[in-house]
Amino acid sequence: MSLEKKIRKFLQGPKKGEAYELRSGLVSQYKYERKDAIQRVIQAMTVGKDVSSLFPDVLKNIATYDLEQKKLVYLYLMNYAKSHPELCILAVNTFVQDTEDPNPLIRALAIRTMGCVRVARMVDFIEIPLKRTLSDDNPYVRKTAAICVAKLFDLSPKACVEFGFLDQLRGLIKDSNPMVVANALNSLFEIKDMNVDSSLVVLEFDSELIKTLLMCLNECTEWGRITILDTLTKYEASSSEEASHIIDRATPQLQHANPSVVLSSIKVILHHLGSVKMPAQRSAILKKLSSPLVSLVSSSIPEAQYVGLKNIRIILEKYPQILSKELRVFFIKYSDPLYLKLEKLEIMVRLANESNSTLLLSELKEYAMEFESALVIKAIKSIGSVAIKLPDCVIKAVNILSGLIDQRGDSLIVNETTTVFTNILRRYPGKNDYITLIVPIISAHVSEINKSEATASYIWLFGEYPKYFSNLKDHLDSLVDKFLEYESSIQLHILTSVVKINMASSSNKYSNHLQRVLELATKECESADVRDKAYIYWRLLSSTSTDSQKKVILAKLPPIETTIPSFNPVVLEHLIKELSTLSSVYHRPSYTFIDPSVYSPVNEVQHKEVAKNGKSGNMQDLTNLAKQEIINAKNENLLDLDDNDADDDSSSTKSNNEASLLDELNDLFSTPAPQGQNAQTSSTSTNDILSLFGPNTATANQNTSTGDVNRGLSDLNLNAAPSNSNTQQKTDKVNNDLLDLF
Repeated sequence: MSLEKKIRKFLQGPKKGEAYELRSGLVSQYKYERKDAIQRVIQAMTVGKDVSSLFPDVLKNIATYDLEQKKLVYLYLMNYAKSHPELCILAVNTFVQDTEDPNPLIRALAIRTMGCVRVARMVDFIEIPLKRTLSDDNPYVRKTAAICVAKLFDLSPKACVEFGFLDQLRGLIKDSNPMVVANALNSLFEIKDMNVDSSLVVLEFDSELIKTLLMCLNECTEWGRITILDTLTKYEASSSEEASHIIDRATPQLQHANPSVVLSSIKVILHHLGSVKMPAQRSAILKKLSSPLVSLVSSSIPEAQYVGLKNIRIILEKYPQILSKELRVFFIKYSDPLYLKLEKLEIMVRLANESNSTLLLSELKEYAMEFESALVIKAIKSIGSVAIKLPDCVIKAVNILSGLIDQRGDSLIVNETTTVFTNILRRYPGKNDYITLIVPIISAHVSEINKSEATASYIWLFGEYPKYFSNLKDHLDSLVDKFLEYESSIQLHILTSVVKINMASSSNKYSNHLQRVLELATKECESADVRDKAYIYWRLLSSTSTDSQKKVILAKLPPIETTIPSFNPVVLEHLIKELSTLSSVYHRPSYTFIDPSVYSPVNEVQHKEVAKNGKSGNMQDLTNLAKQEIINAKNENLLDLDDNDADDDSSSTKSNNEASLLDELNDLFSTPAPQGQNAQTSSTSTNDILSLFGPNTATANQNTSTGDVNRGLSDLNLNAAPSNSNTQQKTDKVNNDLLDLF
């Protein structure tokens, strides 16, 4: 190194940054400084900074009687358990000891954190703590351990069954605490989704289980109630009396403040409604669902209203009489977002009947005058749907649409109205009063029709009712001249209309149009569909008699029933069973968008490799990998805000950093001296331990800090004595594995 660089490095002073300050705080001799440093580490971790390089320093603070500090350290470990699971293996002995802590919060935190470490090696350490916590006296610990069983099953299904955790989990369903029951059910359902072994029966439903769940229903929290209600939908009642009993117990949940509980209750009632044999009783039950469904629309949260409307749409498809008197509830408010307005229109059209048709059409007219184009289009289509659904409203709907054209007269209104008028004539074919009312309105605005759907509808009217158009020949000339410029869908309509007009005409004045359009369609058109249809017409016109031609070409098609979309009956049955889930929002059964392979326990392969390669070697690999992760993260020093100009010493500095860091890691696994050694060795060991928390701790503050530090480090030490013989054997095995590393 040159003299100039040495002087520059000397004048630069010691290199400091945020990482340096955090590390100094984590090993401080004062408790409040260590706690403050941990809080700052969590803050940095929350905003996305990589603070995994501080892992050994944070880990030293896990052994504390300060519950808040322990929670912060556990939060740190749980975060890096997802991205760096190898690091959390270093703290496994502390987890095991904390599962025996007198404080139930610490026991629950420990078993939850062990479940969050997604490493197959963790299966060997979790057996005894999980068995102990599943039978813990405190219900909070038991409910936390119940969820941990599902996480263990994801890691190793075979080990979960062999250790008896699945049987213990089934036993928790009959627990005295409702939350334990709910968590056990949740865990069993997760295991059932992940299970690929057809011979393994995860959960069986019987009347005794259902009685137990019904007793716990009113005592659970809202999420526990949702779990129990979902379980009730998977059970088939054996008799009408049992179904009525389940419905009676689920009915009070319809008044719950949580919309999800309400929807789950409705799902239970509809599921068991088919088992109720008396029609009068079924009608009474359906009437009780009206107010809860209305409450879903009355929510102040637009997103919750949207989910409620999606579910209501499914329910109305099967039980349209439920909300027949609740039309006003679905009227659009000015503050509603657009997606909510469109969904309300879908519901309003389905509630249309003779008694509320006048009110509904006047309301739809107001919506058609809005400035949002999507709302205007939906309102016009809704007016047409009401006219098609209710024959008495046709004249009124046509007058409303005609008034919209006169008032606004823009291209959007004309195109959508043309399509609606055509659908009305398809619903009521041959009605002369409707034809004479609709055709002049469309003919007066032909120049504004520019959308393909509206153009196709207008051309269909030519072929269906040619005698109602005055300048038909001029219209046909324009259509045939531009035949090749149109889309294939419009070309098909032109071809069909020209053939129909030629067959309906008594003279041959349209024969030239027919000949020309057939030649264009068969020789110059690129669409295979148009060519095939033209050849069919050509062969039909040349090979059959006139009566046969008219019988085929001018045959009357059956009228359309409705323009309101509906579900396939099979799909509807699936959606009724999947209310209050994502399927009800997508309006698609869950199997169409959920990949079942995502539940396969892929970690089982990893666990088999562990057993094959041996425990000691795998533990060494994990520990070495954890050390390398920490070294790499420390060398990156993402939190350091200072620059480093000493490039020539980078390699030597790196090696020194790695050596010191490995020393710190070795301290985590150091074994204290036996009791038979002399006092001098014991004093030296104590000073070495105290030096981890500060340079002057071993001498100046020995009297004030030795007891606290020794107590904290004893919890980290791998030779700490457990409370029972099984834990002692497990700890000895951990010690033997880890001592082989160093």
